[in-house]
Amino acid sequence: MTRVKLCGVTSAADLSLVADAGADAVGVISEVPVDSHREVAPTTAAELVAAAPPMLTTTLVTMPEEPGNAVGLAGAIQPDLLQLHADFTPDELRGIRAETGTKLVVTVDADDPERAHELDGVVDAVLLDSTTEEGAGGTGETHDWAAAGDLAADLDTPVVLAGGLTPETVGEAVETARPYAVDVASGIEGDDGTKDAETVERFVRQVREADARLAETDSPEAQG
Repeated sequence: MTRVKLCGVTSAADLSLVADAGADAVGVISEVPVDSHREVAPTTAAELVAAAPPMLTTTLVTMPEEPGNAVGLAGAIQPDLLQLHADFTPDELRGIRAETGTKLVVTVDADDPERAHELDGVVDAVLLDSTTEEGAGGTGETHDWAAAGDLAADLDTPVVLAGGLTPETVGEAVETARPYAVDVASGIEGDDGTKDAETVERFVRQVREADARLAETDSPEAQG
């Protein structure tokens, strides 16, 4: 089953939408050096993480300048997962993981498969996204899902697919790339930049329906 992470929640209302839609994980963004309406203060991030219901994996998304910044913020917020947009070395990432005791996801630009291979076996998941020059995600830009699928098949580390996903496109993306998980922020927002309940529900539903189609295609009866 493809896991679903809904990212960029900023309020208790957003958190409820994510939980009610049946998502597997929620993302809270804090301490990023780019202008984002999805960023919240560390105190708010900690409150949202603490308020998440059981069985909903909490993810802290951040862009630290130094490994120590990541360690300190993770200690203050206490997420289940730490998602980093950073160019740290494999040894630095191993150190962050060891110091925090938190599983680690690192964002890699979809056009940089060499970086993904460098991190294979180092982190707990690689998130493929269309990133900005600063390394930030959430651009709303898609990338080559077939290439992402080839990379996912080649890596031992799970691959999370992000970048321009919407309820209209995520089904095809899942069936093409077959990722471990999908991650969305802008694709579940209304024109005012807030999370839209109907869009959130449709996104999760489309992933589940794509999974069902893959299961049918992969069944012995279908292949036989």
